[in-house]
Amino acid sequence: MDAEHGHPVLVIMTGAALAPFVTELALPVRVPTVVIEVLYGILVGPFGLGLVEPTGLAGRLAEFGLAALFFHAGLEIDFGAIRGRPLRLAAAGWLLSLALASAAALALRAVGVVEGTWYVGAALTTTAIGTLLPILRDTGELNTPFGSFVLAAGAFGEFGPIVLLSLLLGGSDGVGRRSLLLIAFATVAAGVCAVALRARPPRVVALLSRTLQTSSQLPIRISLLLICALFVLAKDFGLDVILGAFAAGMVVGLVSRGPGAELFHHKLDAVGFGFLVPIFFVMSGAQLDLGSLLRLGTLVRVPLFLALFLLVRGLPAVLSRHDLDRRDCLAQALYSATALPIVIAITTIGIATGHLRPDNAAALVGAGVLSVLILPAVAMALRTRPSRSESESRSAESERRDSLTAPRLPPQSPSHS
Repeated sequence: MDAEHGHPVLVIMTGAALAPFVTELALPVRVPTVVIEVLYGILVGPFGLGLVEPTGLAGRLAEFGLAALFFHAGLEIDFGAIRGRPLRLAAAGWLLSLALASAAALALRAVGVVEGTWYVGAALTTTAIGTLLPILRDTGELNTPFGSFVLAAGAFGEFGPIVLLSLLLGGSDGVGRRSLLLIAFATVAAGVCAVALRARPPRVVALLSRTLQTSSQLPIRISLLLICALFVLAKDFGLDVILGAFAAGMVVGLVSRGPGAELFHHKLDAVGFGFLVPIFFVMSGAQLDLGSLLRLGTLVRVPLFLALFLLVRGLPAVLSRHDLDRRDCLAQALYSATALPIVIAITTIGIATGHLRPDNAAALVGAGVLSVLILPAVAMALRTRPSRSESESRSAESERRDSLTAPRLPPQSPSHS
């Protein structure tokens, strides 16, 4: 079937529907849905069966999917849950990651491995918090001290690279001017958030609650309007448009915190992860140059980039050594080094702007796929296996319980010869 005259959206949504079934198979390693969607995109893309092309309607929907991805990235960040020391250490850790990533990217450029230095550096500083959240939720880690450190690191692993993209990779303007534009955009976004937080007349709140259960879906429509508004505003400011979607997610997330927001968030998830985001990931796989990925030079770079993910995002976990034991620090390092969705977004932008070679983009995405498949599983194993101190503590407690519950024999009188 020719992709131009066929039904590419039907092909894409078939893969989106099949991916969750594959993740439920009894495999030795649980494969995340995003990995299945990318692999499916490679299969049906121009380097595979040729059923879809990254152009036309499918390409436009993929752009909306990119916006939805970053909207949900902003929506998932709950600064109230990670404030204090986890947030401060996460900020310092991401700045350390930025320094390590810059040094690594410049070194790779010096030896002729990469050309898009800042795109590679930005990709190395990411964390796939959207991929990690279901894992942390299923293992009961979200409300633990360990979970707060992982969430904080993940928040900066999403927020930092987006700001970096807007400052350094958005055009010919100087960094100083772009910084001023970014501050102006942040001021507008903060003003929108302040108005939304304070302007809560009871009648408006009642209207939003009532229409969330009807066909009008007013809160969902307002959220989508906010995405479009900040998306366009960021573009008019000369900033990267994904910053607008991310800011919209942060605003909606701040305004909608509370016990009654669960249904609202579920409906946003249905729009984003049920429709738009899978299209983006499938189309990202379709755009992946399979021929470049299978070349020996590219395959060698996959473990190299995976090692750099571990170095750049894993090493800053040492800052938490006074708050977490050694094993938990290692688990945090592995979670923080897990990176795929934003890596795909950055490489997609890099290829579109001509600043990133297809072979390096393919190697970065391949390393991201491996990080999602391997690192969370190892981190979970570290967390579910008790440390030596925990084992000794449990053993001592068990011995104490046994001594308390053991039957007491009456004292024997001394024998007389």
